[in-house]
Amino acid sequence: MSTGSSFSSDTGTTRGTADTGGINTYKGEERALRANRLGTPGLLLSVVAASAPLMVVAGVMPTVFGVMGIVGQPLLYIILGVVLMLFGVGYAEMSRHVHNAGAFYAYIARGLGPTAGAGASLVALVAYSAMQVGIYGILGFEVSGIFATYLDIELVWWIPALVAAAVVGVLGWLKIDLNAKVLGVLLVIECALVVIFDIAAVSKPGPEGLSLHAFNPETLTGAGLGTALCFCIAAFVGFEQAPVYAEETSRPQIVVSRVMFLAVGYAALFLAISSWALTVAAGPGSIADTSLKEGPGMLFGLTEERLGSTFTDILHILFVTGMFAALLSFHNVVARYAFAMGREGLLPARFGRTNRASGAPGTGSLLQTVVSVVIVLVFALTDDNPVGDPTAPVLRLFTWMGNVGALGVILLMAAASFAVIAFFVKRGAGRAQAPRLVASALAGLALLTIAVFTVRDFDVLVGSGPGSALNWLLPGVIILALVGGLVYGAVLRSVKPEVHARIGLGNEAFRLEKAAESESVRR
Repeated sequence: MSTGSSFSSDTGTTRGTADTGGINTYKGEERALRANRLGTPGLLLSVVAASAPLMVVAGVMPTVFGVMGIVGQPLLYIILGVVLMLFGVGYAEMSRHVHNAGAFYAYIARGLGPTAGAGASLVALVAYSAMQVGIYGILGFEVSGIFATYLDIELVWWIPALVAAAVVGVLGWLKIDLNAKVLGVLLVIECALVVIFDIAAVSKPGPEGLSLHAFNPETLTGAGLGTALCFCIAAFVGFEQAPVYAEETSRPQIVVSRVMFLAVGYAALFLAISSWALTVAAGPGSIADTSLKEGPGMLFGLTEERLGSTFTDILHILFVTGMFAALLSFHNVVARYAFAMGREGLLPARFGRTNRASGAPGTGSLLQTVVSVVIVLVFALTDDNPVGDPTAPVLRLFTWMGNVGALGVILLMAAASFAVIAFFVKRGAGRAQAPRLVASALAGLALLTIAVFTVRDFDVLVGSGPGSALNWLLPGVIILALVGGLVYGAVLRSVKPEVHARIGLGNEAFRLEKAAESESVRR
């Protein structure tokens, strides 16, 4: 073990598919994800797409300005960017040593033990699935609004939501590099239009002129600050997914960590500038009232004033395609978590197989499609609102599921921060590595604080109001997943110790399985 400038690698257990020794096909089926599918651009586009930048600008930002009254939102994104950069220091270093589609749960298993990894695996599966399913609500509502506005057709929200689920399901079966191209095209166009708005807002500011008031620290005060932290950190979700694709990237030791820092830096800069542009366009003194009154429509109203109705119409369409890109990105992540869990025995072995033709984790993809369709149908059957009323799809499906998922991801990041410390301390990290471990500790404490704010302010996040049962039922979904996973891990440790020992090992899991079978045959 090294105590010098870099941590030592776990020889034989942390390699990508190139080191599987010819066991990528086992018992006639694919047992590993295809290597060298993604380079830096493809991976960057895949993870940034999950954050749905236009959805954040149109939906999250007006909520933080209006409902929480935080004018200093641009400064908040910079602060969170610093916190997540600190998180990324250890997380990126971990990615150089552990290449596993299970990412969060694999890291936690390797640092805090297999039982903790089992708990994290179920939390990750539930959290990312919830975030994906929630987006179907707002997508369905927006598409139904477009049909009503431009085609004069009344369309209930759940029809486009189910169509989107089917299309995403088909794409989930295809090659990841094809998915990356689809995500890339949609994301580049979406971000380009937001940048055009930013330039227009600065070129033609509102009545208060070109003001930097939103970057004043005094604007980060008030009872809504904790809730704003929860909303804003969710806008960064996606960068942490890079290690999920480590087995499918070229040079994962370099590409994965590079992409994580690029994604965090880009998100912080993009979100800070775009939220500042909104304050310039509406005026920092009136941005809160305007946001509260117009909600997501504020961006489109400000855009029409400066760039005309045609540009605004295109922006509406890109609003939908941006959400579709996020759906596909989250779908791919859930499928790969399910694949990793199946490969290591946490889910049935069928999930640990990939399609021969595309190399995609087909069973995990199918599982997420079925889950999405079932949940959309449940909300559709309980929707007694008229066509065009956003209450059911947006304020319930999108808000409930989105915040449940965000809470899960925040907790996973906090746990991963401490797992990184444990992983490298156990391997003899020396003084040269102290700054990385300190950065992970600071990030972990900051993320735990945000998680506490999230649970405390859940009534505001989901709009349920004080005293509602939802205030503990919805966060309880994540707690139940964690407890269920920990109990499952403990049972495996007692009943199937060989499966328990493989948690977090990735490709090495079925390398050991094959070795054990060979030994059994020799006996």
